[in-house]
Amino acid sequence: MKRYLGLLAASILFLATGCTAALIGGAAGGGYAVATDERQTDRMMDDSTITSRIKSAMVKDDLVKAHRVDVDTVEGHVTLTGVVPSRRESQRAVQLASRERGVKSVRNNLQIGDKTWGESFNDTWLGSRIKSKLVAEPEIRSLNIDVDVHKGVVTLTGVVGSNYQKKRAMAIARATEGTRRVVDNLRVKK
Repeated sequence: MKRYLGLLAASILFLATGCTAALIGGAAGGGYAVATDERQTDRMMDDSTITSRIKSAMVKDDLVKAHRVDVDTVEGHVTLTGVVPSRRESQRAVQLASRERGVKSVRNNLQIGDKTWGESFNDTWLGSRIKSKLVAEPEIRSLNIDVDVHKGVVTLTGVVGSNYQKKRAMAIARATEGTRRVVDNLRVKK
């Protein structure tokens, strides 16, 4: 019963965090709220436009399955995460992202293979637990951090206010049971 209540609470928090981001001003680049983001508004709009154009190119492409690839853009730097069935699809996704105007770099964190329903559930659960811990951390603006999980590999993306916040967010993700590895895609606001 306790496990069920914990799952229910985490699910509600996960949904509430996502809904809050949408209510505050929409998701910028994939999950963190515009109203609390450390970036300037014009940069957020540019990043959001880049992300949208990349996703659109993937939807139109015959090889890349857009629903398998998460695209996050921060200050023109694009990160691709997800699980795709072949190296060819991974390379094509990078190629499509690299072609978009305004892209400074593309970080390919795509994993090659298949993802089962159980792995998808575990990833969602792990992401919810990490987000819950970030929300509970008073010194971190948790809505500035996008948490993507694929096969236990956690990618943190966003802009934080200090090196301490970055280190703390990384430590929280690493310490959460089920995390295999943490990919640091956090930038410190200058």
